[in-house]
Amino acid sequence: MKVAIFGSVGKPGFLAATQSLINCLESNECEILLFDDVYEFIKNNEGRLPKSFECIKRGSEFSADLVFSMGGDGTFLKAAMEVKDRDIPIVGIKLGNLGFLVDIQSDDIENSVNDLLKNGFATEDRSLLSLTTVGQDFQNGESVALNEIAIFKRDTSSMIKIDACVNGEFVCCYRADGLLVSTPTGSTAYALSVGASILVPENNCTMISPVAPHSLNLRPLVIPDSWEIDLKVYSRSENYMISLDGRSQVMDKHTELHIKKAPYTIKLAKRKGHTYFQTLREKFLWGADVRRDS
Repeated sequence: MKVAIFGSVGKPGFLAATQSLINCLESNECEILLFDDVYEFIKNNEGRLPKSFECIKRGSEFSADLVFSMGGDGTFLKAAMEVKDRDIPIVGIKLGNLGFLVDIQSDDIENSVNDLLKNGFATEDRSLLSLTTVGQDFQNGESVALNEIAIFKRDTSSMIKIDACVNGEFVCCYRADGLLVSTPTGSTAYALSVGASILVPENNCTMISPVAPHSLNLRPLVIPDSWEIDLKVYSRSENYMISLDGRSQVMDKHTELHIKKAPYTIKLAKRKGHTYFQTLREKFLWGADVRRDS
């Protein structure tokens, strides 16, 4: 099996976790690819490099059977932008804080990775959103998002107004601090903090959620992911902010946005037997009774 190692080298414990992963991969006779920053970090910190490996640059073409993402959810999102439409499953190893997309704990790498490589893994197809613009181009990385596309006010205390159309039909004008267009994967990210519902990954839908709306009768809206969204932003300043999974850029207020489902998916790899609801219970304490006996 050919596997690639991607990661956030600045995370505490990155070197030790990567060394454990390399040991497991070599014991399972895997062909190893290292992204260039991972290679440089191991080399510069006097870590042990694999006996045999290939170094690949970020943004370059590569092929693999599996990608290990070393970090948290933010690292996983970056790994997804490297994989793009190559249909390579990604498995996350947690090094940071809460990681909803990551499946393996850093203190359990040996057991978990051996289990995954010997017994196989399950995959979940996660949809993405694709952005096109009329006016200014989005230039800060790929114009796709696994979690959400977010629009925010900027440099003023005044709210922005966003005219939203779905499949060419006017829905409403959102008067708010911002607006989120989220995938089911993103429903447990930013959208959760604004009161939106959790959507299981198998839902073929997109969610539109206002951020701090001026009117209390504006609530998150769920639509089929085959529908397309057009947004026109009005701001008292000359610009607004747009963010695709944290990749932010200031946009001219005259720039219009067109959002639709991307033509490919990202495969999230998990050990067999690990389910979405189990993840909800373990990482969000979903349904836990925190009351103490009197």
